[in-house]
Amino acid sequence: MATLKDIADLAQVSMATVSRVLNYDETLNVTPETRRRVFESAEELNYVITSKPKKVKKKGSIGLYYSFSLEEELVDTYYLSIRVALEKHLKSMEMGYVKISKDDTKKSLSKLDGIICLGTFKKADIELIKSFDKPTVFVDVNPDENHFDAVVIDFNSATKSALNYLVDLGHKNIGFIGGIDTDMFGNRFKDLRQDVFEAYLMEKGIFKEEFVKIGGYNPKDGYQILKEMLNQNEKPTALFVANDSIAIGCYKAAHELGVNIPEDLSIVGFNDVSSAQYMFPPLTTVKLYTEIMGESAVDLLLERIATKREICKKITIHTKLIKRESATKAKE
Repeated sequence: MATLKDIADLAQVSMATVSRVLNYDETLNVTPETRRRVFESAEELNYVITSKPKKVKKKGSIGLYYSFSLEEELVDTYYLSIRVALEKHLKSMEMGYVKISKDDTKKSLSKLDGIICLGTFKKADIELIKSFDKPTVFVDVNPDENHFDAVVIDFNSATKSALNYLVDLGHKNIGFIGGIDTDMFGNRFKDLRQDVFEAYLMEKGIFKEEFVKIGGYNPKDGYQILKEMLNQNEKPTALFVANDSIAIGCYKAAHELGVNIPEDLSIVGFNDVSSAQYMFPPLTTVKLYTEIMGESAVDLLLERIATKREICKKITIHTKLIKRESATKAKE
């Protein structure tokens, strides 16, 4: 595990700055570029190539289409971690890559061998990408299974593993904090984790609608929503949140209200971002293997380019619950 000093040395900042960035300290006066450098350094130090890369003779390059901004990447570093994995794997294979955008055209991208897309894309984006007429892999979404390859997460089993853990610890009052997803058509719908959460607890006979709160996916939402939830007459003893950024806000709210984690409130996050292990207490969370997602996307694209395969593939990456110190047995 990389230490704060390791990250500070690589990012060329102080250990205090690393600690405050990883804990989303809003009072820290540093540039977005410095924050990104800290997060990228943390990801790079934790990144391990899972398979020996095969050298590929360069033929043009790969286009990387990211739909998120720097600000969005820093609020929730999930996409940042996949991006780092994508780019490092391409470098390890000595493949060239360029970043592309909605301003590109089929002509401007004529020398590309293929495209990897990461982020949330609307219908117009999907149609534009189709017009590029290049082998394309989407990461984290599967917008058109008849046209694109995709690398996705098994959210169903991932959510159930977190809930099984909390139920096995004896918790019956379990809350959920999440957000709203948007599909390729711009339609808003419930997060899949919320659907699984509600169905699972209903089956167990312990679902309570007042313990489900929906906002955004950032620390501010976690902070505000948990404060509201803990001011209710009946309070949860455990909380499953849709990502680790939300959990960071929950930690702050709990601290201000004098609620001890995990003695008074167990929290399980989702993603296992680089900052999760440095939180106090260290966050129990579902680990998404973003390095495997990035590598798989690259390998899948290169395989399709080489074989000229016409049938689309979808690779599902499984997850693992990382048990740390933010969850414990329910009080008798």
